[in-house]
Amino acid sequence: MAAALQILPRLARPPLCLLPWGGSMARLASGMALAEHARKLFESAVGAVLPGPVLHRALTVDLGSGQLKVRDRNFQLRQNLYLVGFGKAVLGMAAAAEELLGQHLVQGVISVPKGIRAAMEDAGKQEMLLKPHSRVLVFEGAEHNLPDHDALRAALAIQQLAAGLTADDLLLVLISGGGSALLPAPIPPVTLNEKQTLTKLLAARGATIQELNTIRKALSQLKGGGLAQAAYPAQVISLILSDVVGDPVEVIASGPTVASAHNVQDCLHILNRYGLRAALPRSVKTVLARADSDPHGPHSCGHVLNVIIGSNTLALVEAQRQARVLGYRAIVLSTALQGDVKSVAQFYGLLARVAGARLTPPGAGASVKEEAELHGLVAELQLSDLQLEEALEAVAGAKGPVCLLAGGEPTVQLQGSGKGGRNQELALRVGAELGRRPPELIDVLFLSGGTDGQDGPTEAAGAWVVPELTSQAAAEGLDVATFLAHNDSYTFFCCLQGGAHLLHTGLTGTNVMDVHFLFLRPR
Repeated sequence: MAAALQILPRLARPPLCLLPWGGSMARLASGMALAEHARKLFESAVGAVLPGPVLHRALTVDLGSGQLKVRDRNFQLRQNLYLVGFGKAVLGMAAAAEELLGQHLVQGVISVPKGIRAAMEDAGKQEMLLKPHSRVLVFEGAEHNLPDHDALRAALAIQQLAAGLTADDLLLVLISGGGSALLPAPIPPVTLNEKQTLTKLLAARGATIQELNTIRKALSQLKGGGLAQAAYPAQVISLILSDVVGDPVEVIASGPTVASAHNVQDCLHILNRYGLRAALPRSVKTVLARADSDPHGPHSCGHVLNVIIGSNTLALVEAQRQARVLGYRAIVLSTALQGDVKSVAQFYGLLARVAGARLTPPGAGASVKEEAELHGLVAELQLSDLQLEEALEAVAGAKGPVCLLAGGEPTVQLQGSGKGGRNQELALRVGAELGRRPPELIDVLFLSGGTDGQDGPTEAAGAWVVPELTSQAAAEGLDVATFLAHNDSYTFFCCLQGGAHLLHTGLTGTNVMDVHFLFLRPR
C-alpha cells in the first residue's frame, strides 16, 4: 500500500493547457473562470483512471505471505506469476504491476502502440515506463491503430508465453482500449492481409461492429477466449480498462479471455447477408469448415477471473465529485452517449436551452416546443441510461451553477479531408448550436475531451466552446459552417484566438472513451 501512496501524487495531475477568458464568462463567485473549472474536471476524470491508481485499487499484494488479492479472490504467489498485455494504456499498467508484484513476476510480454515509450519519455511520465532490466518484454506496433506485422509478432510471443504455462502458474492479463489491433493472430492458413481485407469488405457493405467482431473472433487464435484457452490449465486474472460503452468484457479487445457466444453458423449468416460467402479466400473457408467440425464444441473460460478496473463511469464519478467541491450542482447524465455527432450536438444545444430555463425566472429561456424537441431527439438517439428527467429536476432545485456530465463515443461521418477528431467536431457543432439559439440569462460552456489525450490525428485532446463562438469566429473572418463541411475542426480551433479553445494534455497513458461537461451559471 505504501507503493500506492507514493505513485498516486505523481499520476493524479496530467499537464493541461486550457486558458481562461474575460467578460461575463469569468464572473464566478470563486473568481475562477469556467474554463479553469473545466480544466480541473477533465484533469480529475483522467486522474481517476490512470494505470497506477486503477492497478493499486484492483490488486493487493502481501509480499510476506505471498498472497495476491484481486477484489474478493485470493491467489498464492510462489514466483509463479506471468504477465501479458495489449492496449493503449498497457505500458503504464505493466509498469505499475511490476512495481507491485516484485520478485513474484517471472516474465512478461506486452504489445503497445508504436512510439508510445518515446512519447511518455518526452512527456516526463516516468511512472508510465518500465524500469531498466524489467522482466517484461515490450513490442510496439499497430501504427495508426491498424493491425500490422509488428503487432502480429507481439501476439505470437504472447501466445507462446501463455501456451507454456502449467496448472501451478498464474497469468495476469492487462487489457485496455486499442487491444484488438495490437493482438492480431489469424488462424493459419489465414494471413493477416486476408483477414484485414475481409474485415474492410464487411465494413464497406455496412456490417455492424458486433458483426465485424464475430468474424474477427472466428478467424483469430487469441480473440474470443483464445488467449484463455492457450493459457489453460493456468489460472488467468484479466484486469480490464474499458473503452467500450457498457463495459462488455466480450467486446473489449474482442474478448481474448471471454468465451465467444457465437459459432460458425453465425459467421456464415453474416457473410451471406453481405454477399461475401462465395468470394471467401480458400484459407477462410478452410478455417470455418475446421471449426464447424470441432467435436469439443465451444470452449469455456472457467479458469478466468475478468475484472473491469477502470471505466468511463469511474472517470465521470470523480469529475462529479470535483464539480461539487467547486460549488456546482453536478449530475451525471449518461455514460453511454452514442450516435452521429450532429444529433449529439443538437442534443447538447437543446439541453442547454431547456436546463438553462430551469435556472432563470419564469417566462425566460426555453419554450414548450424546445422541450418537445429535446425529448424527441433523446428517443431518436436511444440513450439507454440517460438520466434526463432526474437531471432537469435537480437543475430546477439548484440555487447556483450547474454542471451536467456525460461520457461515451459519438461517431463522425467523414465528408471532407480536414483535420480533427470527434471531440473537436462535437465541440464546434455544439458551439454553433449555442450561437444559433443562445440560452438566456445564463453563462454556458461546453467541453468535450478524449481521455487518452489524442483526438483523432491531432495533438489536442478536445476543445471547449461558449455561445459567443460563432460571433468571435466571424470577427476573425472564420466561417464555422465551412470548417464543419470539411471536417476541419482542428484547423478552425487553431485559427480561433490563437488556439485558446483547444484542450492540450499530451498522451495521458489511459483510455476510457470521451467525457463531456456542460456548465450552466445564472447571471
